[in-house]
Amino acid sequence: MEYKDTLLMPKTEFPMRGNLPKREPAMQEQWAEEKIYEQVQKRTEGRPMFVLHDGPPYANGDIHMGHALNKILKDFIVRYKSMSGFHAPYVPGWDTHGLPIETALTKKGKVDRKKLSVAEFRKKCEEYALGQIDRQREQFKQLGVRGDWDNPYVTLTHDYEAQQIRVFGEMAKKGYIYKGKKPVYWSPSSESALAEAEIEYHDKRSSSIYVAFKVVDGKGVLSGDEEVVIWTTTPWTIPANLAIAVHPDLEYVSVETKGRKLVVAKGMLEHLEAEGVVESGDVHQTFKGSDLEGILTKHPLYDRESLMVLGDHVTLDAGTGCVHTAPGHGEDDYIVGQKYGLDILCPVDDKGHFTDEAPMFSGLFYDAANKPITEALDERGALLKLNFFTHSYPHDWRTKKPVIYRATSQWFASIKDFREDLLKEIEDVQWMPKWGETRLYNMVRDRGDWCISRQRAWGVPIPVFYGEDGEPIITDETISHVSDLFREHGSNIWFEKDAKDLLPEGFSSEHSPNGTFTKETDIMDVWFDSGSSHQAVLEERYDQVRPADLYLEGSDQYRGWFNSSLSTAVAVTGKAPYKGVLSHGFTLDGEGKKMSKSLGNTVIPANVMKQLGADILRLWVASVDYQADVRVSDAILKQVAEVYRKIRNTFRFLLGNLDGFVPSEHAVSFDDLGELDQYMMLKLNDLITSTRKAYDEYQFAGIYNKVQNFCTVELSSFYMDISKDTLYVEHADHEDRRRIQTVMYHTLTSLVKLMSPILSHTSDEVWAYIPETEAENVQLTDMPEPKDFSGFENMREKWDRFMLLRDDVMKALEDARNEKGIKKNLHASIKVYADEADASLLQASGNLAQLFITSSAKVAGTVKDAPGDAVHYDHLSVLVERAEGETCERCWTVTADLGTDESHPTLCPRCTDIVVTHYS
Repeated sequence: MEYKDTLLMPKTEFPMRGNLPKREPAMQEQWAEEKIYEQVQKRTEGRPMFVLHDGPPYANGDIHMGHALNKILKDFIVRYKSMSGFHAPYVPGWDTHGLPIETALTKKGKVDRKKLSVAEFRKKCEEYALGQIDRQREQFKQLGVRGDWDNPYVTLTHDYEAQQIRVFGEMAKKGYIYKGKKPVYWSPSSESALAEAEIEYHDKRSSSIYVAFKVVDGKGVLSGDEEVVIWTTTPWTIPANLAIAVHPDLEYVSVETKGRKLVVAKGMLEHLEAEGVVESGDVHQTFKGSDLEGILTKHPLYDRESLMVLGDHVTLDAGTGCVHTAPGHGEDDYIVGQKYGLDILCPVDDKGHFTDEAPMFSGLFYDAANKPITEALDERGALLKLNFFTHSYPHDWRTKKPVIYRATSQWFASIKDFREDLLKEIEDVQWMPKWGETRLYNMVRDRGDWCISRQRAWGVPIPVFYGEDGEPIITDETISHVSDLFREHGSNIWFEKDAKDLLPEGFSSEHSPNGTFTKETDIMDVWFDSGSSHQAVLEERYDQVRPADLYLEGSDQYRGWFNSSLSTAVAVTGKAPYKGVLSHGFTLDGEGKKMSKSLGNTVIPANVMKQLGADILRLWVASVDYQADVRVSDAILKQVAEVYRKIRNTFRFLLGNLDGFVPSEHAVSFDDLGELDQYMMLKLNDLITSTRKAYDEYQFAGIYNKVQNFCTVELSSFYMDISKDTLYVEHADHEDRRRIQTVMYHTLTSLVKLMSPILSHTSDEVWAYIPETEAENVQLTDMPEPKDFSGFENMREKWDRFMLLRDDVMKALEDARNEKGIKKNLHASIKVYADEADASLLQASGNLAQLFITSSAKVAGTVKDAPGDAVHYDHLSVLVERAEGETCERCWTVTADLGTDESHPTLCPRCTDIVVTHYS
């Protein structure tokens, strides 16, 4: 007989290597065939709802690592909630309107815009967007994300647009929607107004100038030979100057310098001297800013006057304390201009070129006009100083080109009218991290009215009609009718039909005595589109509910979707659309740099899945502190893959040693387990408790660390290592072996369930090999519940202490392998020297040789009895010696009693008994 044939070595068909890139697609196909999403929903139907509302990604281009991070985090949460007592449908969504799709069609030569009507062009945009959705949907599914992929929400569908119109109408009914001419962010490159959420900041080199305005009417305060000095970083706005603002409470001086009398704020004199604008000179007069109100100065370029006005926005942070005021190009300028009845002069057109309202510069692009304007000021003696500097400047987030403030006629949502309601709702939401509350609160507190109109074609039309007198018409009747038309035909009907055909039959208005109407041509801001999803999705769909339990997006969405959703929801319902908001950071390369194609440092999810598999990507997401910016690189992913390998090997070992174990027949009750086995059940219970707590708190890195530590320390280095002797050497039905298998069975099923939301593919794969599972798929089960193990505190303390002592013994064995040539622990014999309490604990722990995986082990005395060649540690001393005797051919222990049975000369007495009794 070959004695190795009598060893119960692990037997399993579960593959050692994951080979995830090949296995995962087949599993995803199986999920689709079995309709696993529908099965999960059916199983959990009737439970309390948990709705994580998906913030819609933009339907353009392949997914990137930011997408992967976001969607995988959402999947962790939804999968966990479905396994922990909730009904948690997941409805993915897409944002489909806006400039990028228009640009994608026209730039690549796919569409000749000039040859198409607006309606025809919009149909092309829709086709393109739907194609992009299909492309991204498959990539999200490859990540292992489970959801209602066949029925997503899309912002271009008829039902969505219909609900969006009703949101607009309800806000208009409450007086929150108005049309006005005021400065807004304007993108000459997009030829459209932009909202704050569509602005990003990049460095830009600009000129700054100090300009003198001659006083023409001092109103008895100034003599008339003074010049008021302003400073601006936008010389191109000088043609639009109509006033100069000063603060009513600041002190101002008239100082004689370089043969001129210049009026500036007293608090800026030192700065202006350093700049070389003013030389030390005589201060002729000192007066309060309020004294200067109404004084007239002459515009330095044109034959018109600039009025001196008072404004609380004036500070001494920079400049001169006298602020250049162009009501058509700045928010503060506009506000003070309205107070003083100034025109809203904006001599710049949609493309950023000067109009005839800016003589000398007509036709020039605004940025190109900086130089000729500065030169014209210099020729007239008005330019006092020119500087150049680099600063952070607003850019169009789509075209990446600079934007300007430009007064145009736009539609606005009046945030100020319900700001206090917004702030109150922010305080009632759970923010994770907590600083998110402060961030959004400050944004809303300081936010101006929301410009919601855009001068583009691809979007949801603003449903406004105009009477013959130019008055906007928005009524319950028109809104309801347009909403119904959109639900039936889609919003393209707005561009296909005349105004009279879009109005209710027989509609009349005092604003159109002849029954003639026109319609608005602007579309809504795309943030109004996605910001209406609480109405168009949470209220519209049977499987959703408002408010959602959670919104989860990147930290840039505090100024985007979190903000617009809050604004529309509070305006319409008075309540926030979410109970909780969780945000994550951005994905960076391994060195903490922003990913960029030009730098060649991008990590592409599709490539990672082809090389390593989606579960490695998912495990990486679980490993990072996602609420901050996270790093990813090939090296980082390889480290994660190594952790995956350890977890997979743990699963494989546990499965292999369950061969022949039938839980219904062989499982041992907790009370009948050995102490060490009970201790491991307590440790498993600790893991279940802490892991579920981490899931509840969305702390996935804690799960990653806890499970990794449990697999490598408690299981691999301790319990599984110790148990091998019993599992392999004893006969199949030995009571100790069944006890260990019982622990391993509970450990495996619990671990697979706990890791199922994270390692979605691997958990399903392992589950199929576990005997007598409660469901065909782990996704159709619930999380393991923590048990009450009160009364076992003393036993826990005993084995916790033993683990500490064992660590010292294992260090001594490691040193012996390096220094004494003892290649294997089983070649060693050890003597332990400990104080009385630890000695008693060790002696009461059972077979020390088995627990230390040596051929012999004993407590030989106290620490003071330890010989000089013993190794001393914090808790005990250990003497490691080579074991005397010969190695048993079956269990590999070294013993002096080898061959006591002549018929089995190469076996120890224990193995002889097992072989004779069970295998002869």
